[in-house]
Amino acid sequence: MIELISTTKCVNCNLCVKVCPTNVFDNADGGIPVIARQQDCQTCFMCEVYCPADALYVAPEAEESVFIVEKEVEEAGLLGNYRKAVGWGKGRKPAAVTDTTYFMLKALRG
Repeated sequence: MIELISTTKCVNCNLCVKVCPTNVFDNADGGIPVIARQQDCQTCFMCEVYCPADALYVAPEAEESVFIVEKEVEEAGLLGNYRKAVGWGKGRKPAAVTDTTYFMLKALRG
């Protein structure tokens, strides 16, 4: 479930608003988007993966909202964590390239 939009990292691009399939976010005039319908979040990670600033945190196993402290989430390296794992963003590689199955399939394909 979406838990956090970082007030310090968000660049107001509103991509999270545009890509969310369940309309969880609202635009805020002159400010960062607002998590308006958190209970509608399906934990699909679309918002997090499209965020160019790694300003979002989606709790992967939360079915109900959990208490989040932005500073702690940032210090733990969890902001944009899913985006990092899939390799989106400049200079990143998908975690799959470190998986032995990836190398096995690559070798089989020649």
